Amino acid sequence: MFLYRTNYAAMPFDSEEKLKAMTKKWMDWFASTGVQNNLIDMGKRLEPSGKVVKESNVVTNGPYTEIKESIGGYSVVKADSYDAAVEMAKGCPILTIGGNVEVREISVL
Repeated sequence: MFLYRTNYAAMPFDSEEKLKAMTKKWMDWFASTGVQNNLIDMGKRLEPSGKVVKESNVVTNGPYTEIKESIGGYSVVKADSYDAAVEMAKGCPILTIGGNVEVREISVL
């Protein structure tokens, strides 16, 4: 699984043109880097707002508003190894705006 993290408050999408350009970069990345052939679920962009439920049913605004960087989306891919998944992630457009891709294995248990 790829988890996409960045500071979404600082994203440079102050115009429709910039948003379309970034969307095109994502679609090109999915299509051209081998991710497309290994894509199980393109995933979705996550809204920045949310709630966090903690022990004793304590509910707070979230997700984790005390940190700048948050998970903004995900994709599920298949790969032969962690190294192969990391190679796929290296071209992700989120890297061009200061974000990162967390590569995680989904447990089968």
